[in-house]
Amino acid sequence: MINFIIWLIVGGVVGWLASLIMRTDAQQGIFLNIVVGIIGAALGGWLISPLLGVPSINQDAFSFGALVVSLIGAVILLAIVNLFRRGTAR
Repeated sequence: MINFIIWLIVGGVVGWLASLIMRTDAQQGIFLNIVVGIIGAALGGWLISPLLGVPSINQDAFSFGALVVSLIGAVILLAIVNLFRRGTAR
């Protein structure tokens, strides 16, 4: 249970940082930041983890490398969403 709560908190922080990087923070609330962080971590775990050999936060590995992989995945997710919503990645 405690791992689930930590996963939600870290996912929220990762989603918030990604929204700051992509300048979409004003459009998102706490819930959407958590969703972006968790789905972005899954995307990063699927795309980046095999290349670097570093797990994401979704794989119960809370380390600096896992946070970076999850953050990159969340930024990629927001870029894809922006591409479909606005026609530009940023």
